[in-house]
Amino acid sequence: METTLRGVGVSHGVAIGEVRHMGTAVLEPPAKQIPAEEAEREQGRAHQAVEAVAADLVARGNLAGGEAQAVLEAQALMAQDPELMADVERRIAVGSTAERGVYDAFASYRALLAGAGEYLAGRVADLDDVRNRIVARLLGVPMPGVPDSDEPYVLFARDLAPADTALLDPALVLGFVTEEGGPTSHSAILARALGVPAVVALAGAGEISEGTVVAVDGSTGEVFVDPDAAKRAELTEAAAARKAALSASTGPGATSDGHKVPLLANVGGPADVAAAVAAGAEGVGLFRTEFLFLDDSERAPSEEKQVAAYRAVLEAFPEGRVVVRVLDAGADKPLEFLTPADEPNPALGVRGLRSLLDHPDVLRTQLTALSKAAAGLPVYLEVMAPMVADRADAKAFADACREAGLNAKFGAMVEIPSAALRARSILQEVEFLSLGTNDLAQYTFAADRQVGAVSRLQDPWQPALLDLVALAAEGAKAEGKSCGVCGEAAADPLLACVLTGLGVTSLSMGAASIPYVRSALAQHTLAQCERAAAAARATDSAEEARQAAQAVLSGE
Repeated sequence: METTLRGVGVSHGVAIGEVRHMGTAVLEPPAKQIPAEEAEREQGRAHQAVEAVAADLVARGNLAGGEAQAVLEAQALMAQDPELMADVERRIAVGSTAERGVYDAFASYRALLAGAGEYLAGRVADLDDVRNRIVARLLGVPMPGVPDSDEPYVLFARDLAPADTALLDPALVLGFVTEEGGPTSHSAILARALGVPAVVALAGAGEISEGTVVAVDGSTGEVFVDPDAAKRAELTEAAAARKAALSASTGPGATSDGHKVPLLANVGGPADVAAAVAAGAEGVGLFRTEFLFLDDSERAPSEEKQVAAYRAVLEAFPEGRVVVRVLDAGADKPLEFLTPADEPNPALGVRGLRSLLDHPDVLRTQLTALSKAAAGLPVYLEVMAPMVADRADAKAFADACREAGLNAKFGAMVEIPSAALRARSILQEVEFLSLGTNDLAQYTFAADRQVGAVSRLQDPWQPALLDLVALAAEGAKAEGKSCGVCGEAAADPLLACVLTGLGVTSLSMGAASIPYVRSALAQHTLAQCERAAAAARATDSAEEARQAAQAVLSGE
């Protein structure tokens, strides 16, 4: 008998196939005491396992490229965290085996983070995956991970670590479903980059039996268990209709009555450029530069290395707009040379622009490198600062850009509610705004973007979040300046129409989502988008907002 479950759809498309469950986690090692004379040998084993796992994660990142590479390199740094390793060594020194010392040290760190409510608590899946890989290597057992199968399947898991998501084979993994995670988790972001249909935060996913046939709709978040022939046909036809609509929609982003909405790509480095160009991106709305800084947490990359990487992206978009975000370090991206190591809550501490203003030499080098990279190219370079809180922040960034001789537009990201509330004030110092809806939702609702238990508050359809978007867009319009969205909200075709109706002037997303958004915009007028936005804001919940907008745009 068919059953319908609902989670959070995070990657478009429909997948129909049999369920395969993720391999089980590593078993807890026995608490065996070792003689004191074996401690040094066990500590050596622990170090070797850690370095091997870190190297494997980096290698996986190199294979995957793009978004995945930055995520996996950050995970490798997590494996090599000096405080964790010091705890492992201490536990071995008092009698633990290498595997038990690793297991207990990670468990202690996990509990500490969760209990303190720190930002990194949201990366528990990443932390657990690193622990499991190290312990598996020490025990000499297979790594937990994606199941072996000769036939295509739908992957079910409690959560998916980035190392597994990054190297999924779309020819075998038709789609995936997880119990944990949210729309902005690493797994969700990587699923969109792969173009694999995905649903997260689905309660009871682990209870669905191996081999059960399911149909997963990554657009609606619905999972149909044992769908009958009629339901399969309905979903297949709907997917075919979407594909036909995508093929028919080409060219620049615009509503059906000609209101232009440039569709830009989010890129994590040169490896993402080919997909963005192939999808018809009109430029880059968010060029994340962290990938350059994660190779070595002890020092910033040289100016020459930065120039080469930036130029590779800028050259791909002649006459196009490329918006570069300067280094956003701190919180889940700590760097030894830049971010404090002892903050009680890094998400609310010295991160983003705050870190750079404390280290002006790092900011100056990056801005100088961007200036040199753009020299002689017919590209419209724009540079923006992350985590801008007020006009003073915006002025400090603009002053730094001018001092570096940067010939570009300077902008500010709106990720903190204060920036949306005081948009006009900030725009006295900079020339554009870019809404990072992932962090803006996190700070608006005090809901960590990686914690599945609060995923409803991370839903970009939340009316309060739409109100803040509207405030920022209205402020920009009053100042005659632009206000784009570069958060994951822009990747939702229906929400893209609502954002356009709120006054957003450009949309930036993962390359795989651009055709879907282009097609959705082309089917509606600006007036329809404005009515849908007003209807969504008049509700009291994310689901009601989504339904209200859908009703307006479908003519109900």
